[in-house]
Amino acid sequence: MSFLPMTDYENSSEEVRREYDDQIAKHGRITNMKRTLLHSVPAFKAYMEWYTLYDLLVPVVGDRALSLFSYAISNGNDCLICSTFFRKILIDSGDDPDNPKISDVERLLMDFGSAICCDPHNIPDSIYEELSEKFTTEQIVNLIAFAGIMYATNLFNTVAKVPLDEILYKYRKTEKENKE
Repeated sequence: MSFLPMTDYENSSEEVRREYDDQIAKHGRITNMKRTLLHSVPAFKAYMEWYTLYDLLVPVVGDRALSLFSYAISNGNDCLICSTFFRKILIDSGDDPDNPKISDVERLLMDFGSAICCDPHNIPDSIYEELSEKFTTEQIVNLIAFAGIMYATNLFNTVAKVPLDEILYKYRKTEKENKE
């Protein structure tokens, strides 16, 4: 059961309606998380900076690598909405999110994402060394900031008990897959 209600377009301020309309124009729909965040436009805008970092990182690592990185973080945080969202992206592109065939960079980002969730105080030195070999300092800063917003998104969805979007229902892991 949801802790916070979602905003209602018809009863929202002009500013909130503009954000709704912008999301629909960009993505064709507005997610339950965004509808919940829109109770506070500044909070909403802070979380939307994820897209700014995403756009900076796509030329560096690619869409698929960022989806795998986001999936590793969301799965590690046990965030139903975000892990299912990234499962959908990966499945729809023909990937198996639980057994992807990955490049060295994708493996590094998945390991980094998992390590962030497991114990951010003890990320293995080997991950730091490999990040330093493959990326500039600015790119690493962007990766860590991106991971931070992804982590915060997981936290918001979990704590606010945002309901899973209907479009994601068929992409949920089954109970059997959750135990493996």
